[in-house]
Amino acid sequence: MLFPKRVGMRPASIMKLFPRIVSLAGAGLAASLMLPAAAMAAGMPQLDFSTPLTISQVVWGSIIFAVLYLVLSRSGLPLVASVLDERAAKISLDLEGAHAAKARADAGIAEADQATAKARAEAQAAISAAVNEAKKAAAIQAETLNARLEKQLADSEAQIASARASAMSALRQVATETASTVVARLTGVSPDATRLNGAINSALAARGIG
Repeated sequence: MLFPKRVGMRPASIMKLFPRIVSLAGAGLAASLMLPAAAMAAGMPQLDFSTPLTISQVVWGSIIFAVLYLVLSRSGLPLVASVLDERAAKISLDLEGAHAAKARADAGIAEADQATAKARAEAQAAISAAVNEAKKAAAIQAETLNARLEKQLADSEAQIASARASAMSALRQVATETASTVVARLTGVSPDATRLNGAINSALAARGIG
């Protein structure tokens, strides 16, 4: 290929190559003209400058090369340079777009991470609040239940005490009536109520019945 496709080679560098090529071609042509014609004809007859045909070919070749050089330097190379510049500009624009897209993606990932952390913290706070509310409700229910049980226990103890008092009163009455009847039948005289109550109380106390 005549021109490289590498983007790294700038158009100015390509323009600078042509004068060197022309100078090298001119130097080669001058060196060939300085060689003896017999030596060139012995190895390569097409370089025998003693004939007018060879000289005309070299001259016309130089003219054509100069014309091509002028055409390329005036029209071809600027076009190639503009194409390379457009290509480099497009690649640079694409790279900038890629960098911008990467920056946006990084920002989106950071926002997503922040949102996730915030949601996790809010969920943890909601769970902690629910647990605390449940503990408070359980404590209130336990206190209510304990108060109810204590009241029922106190009522039961009061009922038991009342029943025991009623039973003791009935037992004392039955014992008093029975003892009074027995004494009256045995002696024919009604016993003294004070002495009888004292004896009954002593008997009940001896058996652990208050």
